[in-house]
Amino acid sequence: MSIESLRDFIAALDEAGELVRVRESVSVDREITEIADRCMKSPGGGPALLFERPVLPGGAPSRFPVAINLFGSMRRMAMALDTPSLDDIGARITELLRTEVPEGLAGKLSMLPRLAELARMPPEHAIGPVPCQSVVLREQELNLLELPHLVCWPGDAGPYVTFPMVVTRDPASGARNVGLYRIQVQGRRDLAMHWQRHKVGAAHWRAMAARGERMPVAIALGADPASMYSASAPLPPAVDEFLFAGFLRRSPVRLAKALTSDLEVPAEAEIVIEGFIDPAEELVVEGPFGDHTGFYSLADKYPRVHVTAITMRRDPIYPATIVGRPPMEDYYLGHATERIFRPLLQLTLPELVDYHMPAYGVFHNLVFVSIDKQYPGHAWKVMNSLWGQGLMALAKVIVVLDRDVDVRSPDEAWWVALNHIDPERDVRFTMGPADVLDHASRAFTFGSKMGIDATRKWPEEGFTREWPGRIVMDEATRKTVDGKWAGLGIRLP
Repeated sequence: MSIESLRDFIAALDEAGELVRVRESVSVDREITEIADRCMKSPGGGPALLFERPVLPGGAPSRFPVAINLFGSMRRMAMALDTPSLDDIGARITELLRTEVPEGLAGKLSMLPRLAELARMPPEHAIGPVPCQSVVLREQELNLLELPHLVCWPGDAGPYVTFPMVVTRDPASGARNVGLYRIQVQGRRDLAMHWQRHKVGAAHWRAMAARGERMPVAIALGADPASMYSASAPLPPAVDEFLFAGFLRRSPVRLAKALTSDLEVPAEAEIVIEGFIDPAEELVVEGPFGDHTGFYSLADKYPRVHVTAITMRRDPIYPATIVGRPPMEDYYLGHATERIFRPLLQLTLPELVDYHMPAYGVFHNLVFVSIDKQYPGHAWKVMNSLWGQGLMALAKVIVVLDRDVDVRSPDEAWWVALNHIDPERDVRFTMGPADVLDHASRAFTFGSKMGIDATRKWPEEGFTREWPGRIVMDEATRKTVDGKWAGLGIRLP
């Protein structure tokens, strides 16, 4: 089945037994969050949910069903990106990054499939009517409060758009960015855009403000799952998210021009909110908001978005997610990023074997890294390199281990690390940028970081004692016991 839209993805999940349709009336004011949170924290991430009868905060029924936890399992994440394994996408990236030109006609012909794949990536520009503009609302018809935005947690400042694709452009280069930022609904036609200062959308806004120009913004809700994921991916600023989505899905994303600006949005989107930010206006208070750290991020000031149009399908589905104490749906989106982008890290760090950001580290708090250690101080070199790689600069704690450690198993990684370190010798502190959501940093978006060298120490690193080996049973004994196990009468869970 070809997945071209959010509704195609929901149908595929339904057919695969991954979706539960909730036909009871459920309020968007915290009730959907409580139900979804229980599912997300169940083994394997729980089912995807489609709430067919959501109720708005005032008690009125909503015309739009709410879909949530669509990406909240390993299987659904693989289905979303049409791959048996997320590591397979990393392997495709590795193939594309091989720059050597093979010799001979046969070798050069072998490059053609890779070049053809590249040629299929750029998005297409839709001609004629598109699904996302079947219904158009302007001026007095505009009312954001008719959409089933979630009020997630008791301390939240109000309803939020939680799974948007925010489209902006660099005013100088014209480069497009598509980001996933929370957006507070502040009235019938007003939104508060929470984009962190480290994100590309915020950089576009600062550039527009410096020019004294209004900044057009388009907020797409729902699209093909590859495009929805790509909005969350930490792509370099020069890489278009819709181009990357085309690479993931192996076919172009179809785009349509917005009605009130020159921005482009997915033609298959369910709902599109168009608007602008006026840099001459004062910022508005946004938040608090129950965030992915498991704590509330406090109120701060962010740009106001004035809504100029809302377009939608005739029967749109409203996509949402929730964040809070992990594990949540965003863990699986982050896990996909971890697997897919490993080859890009290995371009500049070929010694990197693997890395993992465990759920309880909420992405920026803890990174386990395994390396092929080749010289004294190698672990420190890797740490410093990682802190220089895009949003990895926000990593609060990096633990570096040897290549034989399975860093995807936090229990094994911590077991080895805690056995391998002398705290004074093997822990280093440095200063740098901190995540906006890090409420413990000494200043807003600035604080300390900790690096832990948990590799085996070399004589040149000052370690002259014998380094012990791991305790592992010999294979002959294991096979002998395997042969006797059935008759031992021991039943293990």
